[in-house]
Amino acid sequence: MKDKFSKGEVLARIRSALLQPTPMPFPQIDNRSNVYAPSDESLDVRFAAEFTKLQGQFLYCEDHKDFVTQLKNLTEERKWNHLFCWESRITEVLKRYDFRKVRIGQDIRMADAGITACEALVARTGSVLLSSRLASGRSLSIFPPVHVVVAYSDQLVEDIEEALSNLTTKYGSSLPSMISLVTGPSRTADIEKTLVLGAHGPKEVYVFLIDKASR
Repeated sequence: MKDKFSKGEVLARIRSALLQPTPMPFPQIDNRSNVYAPSDESLDVRFAAEFTKLQGQFLYCEDHKDFVTQLKNLTEERKWNHLFCWESRITEVLKRYDFRKVRIGQDIRMADAGITACEALVARTGSVLLSSRLASGRSLSIFPPVHVVVAYSDQLVEDIEEALSNLTTKYGSSLPSMISLVTGPSRTADIEKTLVLGAHGPKEVYVFLIDKASR
């Protein structure tokens, strides 16, 4: 039996239908207002609470010296010998306070941890916003078994919408080719519904939040 309409006719009808606007079935509904209740807690407290719920490790630092001191203590406690960092601003701070275990080389196969900056910290979800435009690129936050994020308090934002808006303001029309959100350590529960950390990324994520006055 011959088809009633040819392929061209069917596509023409689809194109015509797509050009016709479809009215909203419930126009009285407000779909722009925020569905979340406002919080009285500060952004840093909210981020820390949400991030630690996801098994992330949060450390507050008063200044750069405090950051390096806490990183040294963590490195000695965990017996890390190879920490890779490609962010010049961070490596300068580490050198200033005599932290000597950081590596700048590209071979990260033996890295105990990767140290990166970030674009923003999202308080509502406890997420870290990263992009390929950071000096750390795509690999340093994923390949090593431990991811250490260095952030400043003025990078805290309320939600993902604000984080992406700030990213657009920063880069304009030349947005990074990769934008990702890290919400705690890598995890999966696909196998017998058992939670496994480090399935396709770092098993541990640390966030060192430095007071913005240190910038």
